[in-house]
Formats: sequence, structure tokens, C-alpha cells
Amino acid sequence: MFLEYTIIAIYTIAILLIFMYALAQLNLLYNYLSSKKKKDTCEKFDITIPDEIPYVTIQLPVFNEMYVMDRLLDNIALIEYPKEKLEIQVLDDSTDETVESTRQHIENLAETGLDIKHITRTDRSGFKAGALKEGLKIAKGEFIAIFDADFLPKPNWLKRTIPYFKNDKVGVVQTRWGHINRNYSLLTKIQAFALDAHFTLEQVGRNSKGHFINFNGTAGVWRKACILDAGNWEGDTLTEDLDLSYRAQLKNWEFKYLEDVETPAELPVVISAARSQQFRWNKGGAENFRKMLKRVITSKNISTKTKIHGLLHLLNSTMFLSIFTVAILSIPMLYIKNEYAHLRNYFYIMSFFVTSTIIFFVCYWFMYKNIYGSGFKKFFSYIGMFFTFFSIAMGFSLHNSIAVIEGHMGKRSEFVRTPKFNISTLKDSWKGNKYLRKKVSPHVIIEGLLMLYFGFGMYSAFVVGDQGGDFGLFPFHLMLFIGFGYVFFKSLSSKA
Repeated sequence: MFLEYTIIAIYTIAILLIFMYALAQLNLLYNYLSSKKKKDTCEKFDITIPDEIPYVTIQLPVFNEMYVMDRLLDNIALIEYPKEKLEIQVLDDSTDETVESTRQHIENLAETGLDIKHITRTDRSGFKAGALKEGLKIAKGEFIAIFDADFLPKPNWLKRTIPYFKNDKVGVVQTRWGHINRNYSLLTKIQAFALDAHFTLEQVGRNSKGHFINFNGTAGVWRKACILDAGNWEGDTLTEDLDLSYRAQLKNWEFKYLEDVETPAELPVVISAARSQQFRWNKGGAENFRKMLKRVITSKNISTKTKIHGLLHLLNSTMFLSIFTVAILSIPMLYIKNEYAHLRNYFYIMSFFVTSTIIFFVCYWFMYKNIYGSGFKKFFSYIGMFFTFFSIAMGFSLHNSIAVIEGHMGKRSEFVRTPKFNISTLKDSWKGNKYLRKKVSPHVIIEGLLMLYFGFGMYSAFVVGDQGGDFGLFPFHLMLFIGFGYVFFKSLSSKA
């Protein structure tokens, strides 16, 4: 019986952690809806007055971006801002032939009167954080706007963000990500779904109540003084943006999130690219939990509620480990329930998982209708998208759990960039992209075995017990079967 009780205990803890996270999401939904009733009264620079226009540096950290480099430079050149108050730094860590083509493109743009510089390093120490730190040393701007290579800010982007820095306490202005290839495939649709939830419900829900949010690595502006006061960029985690965000807010800098300013970007169209991005984000989140846990708990500058939201925010990625634990133990639990009648009362804990799912369903609906609109047809489309997203997210749970465990254990790994494709329409193809990994991760084989494992879970629903089966977990195992199956087969077919 020791084994059975151990399984029940671990299963229960994992489900309760998921339930706590769901309650936090519900609180963020309440904050989000409340924020819609408030009027923005922030003081702003009047950028029609020359003396109020501050100097801005745009930083473009890039590494081997053959497919999107020209698009990025041409787009940034269209930014509407006085040329005498604007500097552009192309922080190029590339190791391939793009270094020379980028240099030539920059020289051509400089001839138009644009203050644009090509900055290269002899080594990539600190990766993206190191490049940003290096550029900051010589940056002329009082404010530093940062864009990754796949982002396409609109011409009036600086005019819509810089004014909010009139308040001396504001250290960061972050904008919402858009998706130029949202409808390219099922993979891009579910990525957009997850990111939209973060950039509406979570960012607004936290920011509107003064809780910690994060600069998202791109499509935002920093006050240079804030970066320096917080200790500058550090490369000891895979998510240097989350790290610096927390260090800045622990020093009482305020962040301003602009939901109504959309910055279009390209989503990964191949699952291997999405896997590398997910691994970096989730491992980085766990690394930052290790790094920031004590600082957040012992801080005297923030409220208890902000500390709770902050810790749950840092534990976002760890939810994948809880979901994976619940998934793996659900089949043994099915057999325990039907073999030991006196343990059946313990299975009421499953209702917490069902409740959590309902909470997520409600929260994400408000995000979905905000972007796609409401109505009967939209709601039915949402139901399909929600359960598709939920299934495939669970299919990523092994991959992301490994990232989380490595992060919590302090295992260091290299910053692996997400390959860019320059894909925005269904006619575009990712085939032949030279930056795609040619080898399939060994984890993919385990994901294929897990697909079979949850197929066995569905079969078990028909044969357990002596009452004609138990179908309570059948929908859960079906979603897991679909999710792991999708990740397994798409991973096998995503080689260039």
C-alpha cells in the first residue's frame, strides 16, 4: 500500500498546484476586466514640441538571420522619429555570410542620413544579453528600444511608446505582440492562442494592479538609467529579459504595458523551432525562479499579494511539470481507484483538475473574444481551439518538463536561437531553411511511447473494475493521446 499512497500523494500535490495557478489566472481575469473601466491618466511627453523629444537608441540583436535581415532593416528605416534624435545599433553576433550582406545594407541606409551602426563582437559571451550590454556602453539614447529580428514595428511605434516616459518612475514600456502568420498552420494558431493569453489577460491583469510583469525581450523600450540601476544585462539565465525585469521592479521601477500598441512578428512555423523556443523560455523561467525566489520573498518594497503573483509568475513554466506528473500518474490512479474501494474518497481530488480546466476555459474565452469577436459561431470555434490548444500544450509537457527540471537544478546550457523563416502566407515554404536542426531530439521517441501509453489509458477505461469500466479519465487520456501524437509525428517531419 505504500506505493499506492505515494502515487496518490504526488498526484494530489500536482493537481493542487495546478488549481492554485488557475485561481491566480481567475484573479488576473478579474483585474483585466476591471482595468477596462479605468481611464488612462498617465502624463506623457508632447512630441510635437521639439524640446520634449528625447534621444532614442534602437537596438537590433541579431544572429545568423539570413531570411529576415533585409526585411528587418528596411522596416526599421521607416520608423518616424526625428533623425537627429535617433540612433540604430545592429548588434550582429552572426557567424555566417550574413555579416557581410548586413554590413553592406547598413552602409546603404547610412547614406540616406540614418544614424545606423553595425556592431560586431569577436566572441558571443553572454549571448543576447552580452550583445545588448555591449551596445549599451556606447548608446547615445536616453531610452533603448529593442526588437528581435522577426519583429516589424509600425512607423509610428516610437511616437506611441516614448511619451509614457515623462513619468520619471517608468523604467519600461512594453507593447503587445501581433502575429503576421497566425493562420499559417495549426501550430501557429495554437502558439498565437497561448501568446495572446499572456499579452492580454496576464500582462494587463498584473500591470493594472501594480504586480510585476516582464519585458518580453523585444517590442519594448527601456530607460537606460533603469537598466544600469538594476545591474545591467546578465547572461546567467536563458531569459535575460525576465531576469532584468524583476531586478528593476525590485528597485521600485514602474513598468507600463500598452495592450493597444501591437507589434507584428513571425511565429515559428516548424515544430523543431517551436521546441527550441519553448525549451529556452521554460528553462529560463525556472532559472529565474531559483535566482529571484529569495529576493522576492524578502523584499520590503512590495505587498504580499504582489509577492504571491510574482512567485506564481516565475513558476509559470513549472506548471508543465505538474501537468506531466498528473498525466503520467493518471493511469495508475485509474487502476488504484478500481482495485481499492476504500481509497475511492481520495479521488474527489480530480474535481480540482476539472475545476481548473473550467477556469482556464472561462479566462481564455475573454481573451479570444477580445481578438476574434463574440457570438455563437465564434464561441463554437473557441471551444475547438481551446481543446486543441490544451491537448497540444499537454503534448509538449515532457519536453518542457525536462527544461524546467534542468532550470531548477542549475544545469547550464547554451542560448539556442529560434530559426526565423520570413513566412507570412500559405504560399511561403520553410523547406530548405539552413538553420533548422537536422537531427531529431531523442525526447521525440519518448513522446511517441507516451502516445501509446495514453492509448493504453483509453483502453483501460473499458476493462478496469468489475462494473463495466470507468470512463471518468477517458477524455483526459484522449487529449493526451492526441497531444503527444501531434508532437511526435510533427517532430519527425520537421527536418529541412
